Amino acid sequence: MKNFSCVLFICGLFLSVCISCSSDKNSNKPIKIFVPERPAGQTDVLQLVTPKLDTVRVGFIGLGMRGISAIERFIHIPGTRIVALCDIRPECVEKSQKILKDAGLSEVESYTGSEDAWKKLCERDDIDLVYIATDWKHHALMAVYSMEQGKHAAVEVPAAMNMEEIWNIINTSEKTRKHCIQLENCVYDFFELTTLNMAQQGVFGDILHVEGSYIHNLEEFWPFYWDNWRLDYNRKHRGDVYPTHGMGPACQLLDIHRGDKMNILVAMDTKAVAAPAYIEQTTGAKVDDFENGDHTMTMIRTENGKTIHIQHDVVNPRPYNRMYQLTGTKGFANKYPVEGYVLESKQILSDVVPDHENLSGHAFVPEEVKNALMQKYKHPIQIELEEVAKKVGGHGGMDYIMDYRLIYCLRNGLPLDMDVYDLAEWCSLIPLTEISIKNNSAPVEVPDFTRGSWNRIKGYRHAFIR
Repeated sequence: MKNFSCVLFICGLFLSVCISCSSDKNSNKPIKIFVPERPAGQTDVLQLVTPKLDTVRVGFIGLGMRGISAIERFIHIPGTRIVALCDIRPECVEKSQKILKDAGLSEVESYTGSEDAWKKLCERDDIDLVYIATDWKHHALMAVYSMEQGKHAAVEVPAAMNMEEIWNIINTSEKTRKHCIQLENCVYDFFELTTLNMAQQGVFGDILHVEGSYIHNLEEFWPFYWDNWRLDYNRKHRGDVYPTHGMGPACQLLDIHRGDKMNILVAMDTKAVAAPAYIEQTTGAKVDDFENGDHTMTMIRTENGKTIHIQHDVVNPRPYNRMYQLTGTKGFANKYPVEGYVLESKQILSDVVPDHENLSGHAFVPEEVKNALMQKYKHPIQIELEEVAKKVGGHGGMDYIMDYRLIYCLRNGLPLDMDVYDLAEWCSLIPLTEISIKNNSAPVEVPDFTRGSWNRIKGYRHAFIR
C-alpha cells in the first residue's frame, strides 16, 4: 500500500481541511477530500436574500481588460451609482474616470499607487457592492475582505484558486450573510439561456450528460496581462486552471446543489509543449518547468448518475470553443462548432412547425425549426434584456445581462442567480484536477460545499418579482 502525502491547510481561524489517500496505484478508491465542520452559530446561505437596495453603490477594484469594460456597462444599468475606482496603475484609473466623464457623470474617488490601496475602497461606508476584476491570486483575498467590511462581493472568474480560498469565502459569506457571486458570464449567452429553459420544461427528457470547455488560443493576449500573471500561473500549476465557463452552464442544467451534487472526478492532461515554446520564442529563455499541460480533460459523475465532461486548452491553434453540449433521453443540444438541436418528440416539433416529416433523430433539425424552437422557448431574461444587451455589448450582450441581473436581484431583495456554493463547485476543479493528475489520474471526491443541504432546493430557477 502506498500512502499519498497529506496536505493540511488552515481555512479562516477555525477550520482545517486534510486531503489524503491510502491506496495502491491499481485501486479505484477515490482520494478523499475532507469537509470541515461549519463554524458554530453559522447556517448556510442557500437562497440568501438581503435587504432591498434602492440604489446599489459600487466600487470597482481592477481596471484592466475586464474591469474597464464593466465600467462601460454599468453606466447603462439603472439603479446603480459608481462610487470609487481602484487599480494599482494610475493610468487605468484615469482611463476609467474618462469613461465616466464622457458619459456625463462626475469623477469619483480614486485609489491607486500601492498594493493595499484597494482596502481603503472596501472600508468606505458608502459602498454596497465591491466589483473585483484583478488577477486571479487576489480574487479570494479581496472578496473575503469586502464581506468582512459589510459589502457584497462580485468576483471575476475564477473567484478562488485552492481549497483554502474556497472554504474561506464560503465561511465568510455564511458568517456575514453577504452575497459573494462569481461573475460567470457564459450562463447568460442567448443559446445557453434558451437551452436551459427548454431543459427545464422537459424538452430533452432526462438529461444524462453535459459538456463544457474553455478552448481559446491566448497567444495574442498574453502580453496584455499585467505583470504576466496569467501565463505565470499556468506555468506553476497543473490541472484545469480556468474551468468555470464550461462548468457554469453544465451545472445549471444538472441542478447541482439543487437536487444533485458532484461526487467523483478524474482528470488527465497532455504534456506541455506550446506554452514553453511560446516563452522561448518571445524571450529566448528555454523553459523546462512549465506545469500546465497543453490540454486538460476532466470527467465528473454526480449523485444522480449524470456525467460532466470539461476541457481546457489555451495554447494551441484551435477555434474558440466552449463546447456546451447536452445529451438527454429525448433530445440533444450543441453550441460549438455548430448550434443545433436534435429532438425525438414529434409533439414538441409539431407545436413549433406544422411540417416536420423530414426530421431525423440522427441529424440536427433544419435551421428554420431551430430558430422556431429558440423563439418559442426564449428565456424570460432574454426577452426582457436582449435588445439593450446587444446595444451595450460585452461578449454579444451576455456580460451586460450578467451585471444587470446582479443589480436587479440586489435591488429587489432576491436570491442571486449564482450563489457562493456555485462559486465553490465550479472553482473546485482547479485544485481537484491538479490532485487527480498528480496522482496518476486517480479519482478524487468532490466535496459537498453546502455541507449537507445539496438536496434541499429542488431544481435551478432564476428569481423574479412576483
